[in-house]
Amino acid sequence: MIKYLITGGAGFIGSALARNLSEKKESKILVLDKLTYAGHKSSLELDKRDNIIFEKIDIVDLQKVENITEDYQPDIIFHLAAESHVDRSIDNPQEFINTNVLGTFNMLCSAKKYLLKNNKSLKFLHISTDEVFGALGSEGLFCEDTPYDPRSPYSASKASSDHLCRAWFHTYQFPVIITNCGNNYGEYQSPEKLIPKTIINCIKKNQIPIYGAGKNIRDWIHVNDHVNALIQISQCGEIGESYNIGSNNEITNNEIVNTICSIANELLDSNFDYTSLIKYVSDRPGHDFRYAMDTRKINREIGWKSNIDFKIGIRKTFQWYIDNNNWIDSCLKKANVLDRQGKI
Repeated sequence: MIKYLITGGAGFIGSALARNLSEKKESKILVLDKLTYAGHKSSLELDKRDNIIFEKIDIVDLQKVENITEDYQPDIIFHLAAESHVDRSIDNPQEFINTNVLGTFNMLCSAKKYLLKNNKSLKFLHISTDEVFGALGSEGLFCEDTPYDPRSPYSASKASSDHLCRAWFHTYQFPVIITNCGNNYGEYQSPEKLIPKTIINCIKKNQIPIYGAGKNIRDWIHVNDHVNALIQISQCGEIGESYNIGSNNEITNNEIVNTICSIANELLDSNFDYTSLIKYVSDRPGHDFRYAMDTRKINREIGWKSNIDFKIGIRKTFQWYIDNNNWIDSCLKKANVLDRQGKI
């Protein structure tokens, strides 16, 4: 029996990881989540899975984190709990410092205390972002040794948490592995993010906002590819190392939105011009131009590569949102996730 602990496990990536791990024999998963606007217990599909345990907890509470780590005694910790929307970090950076920096500090302290007390083996995977590296021009890729250059309160908070993890490894020989991934998409993603927001606005025939000129470029990866990488890294990744995860799938925001509008014509209303809903709005302050990941290390050392073609993945994602209107409505009731954030 392998016992997994997932922080932020009711969020988009965390819940996908929990669902994937639950399919494996001899696995037990403890999910910790604060259930903010981006966390949804229903995303875990608990009615279908008897090996997932859920606990509502804020990792800023060190005593609770220590108690639950000691009681559960995990073999592998996947640390995903984080405030993750750049726009919200511009409006309220304090929440990002609390969860992403102090919360990570608490997870490291509690796991270190657990190790010293019990003398057991443990792996701690810290899941981070490509945004810590800053911005690229029209050429080049982020690799694992690219110097950090965070440009937003969100990316600065994640860079801080990455540095804490490295410090725990070098100072205490703490068994941590860091991963940095590009932009994810797929089912159960909060409607505030570009792809689900555009899909939902197509479904409702609402205005589709695009920041600036829509030329910003991201490396898009399906969430199931991402979690498969995380699982493989947990099995054979080297302690103290970091791994970039990406799909080598660079797409502009304009291309993303136009692709979704085209799919809307196929799946919703073939006679409606969904591109007529597009409206260019003022850009996000400090909006990084381009991210792209060099994945040669994970390809070579872990034997992982992405498998889900974007055109297939985005169409299946669109269909999922059509089929899960109740989940969308629950998100929209929880917070104003479709409203503009990060506008100074």
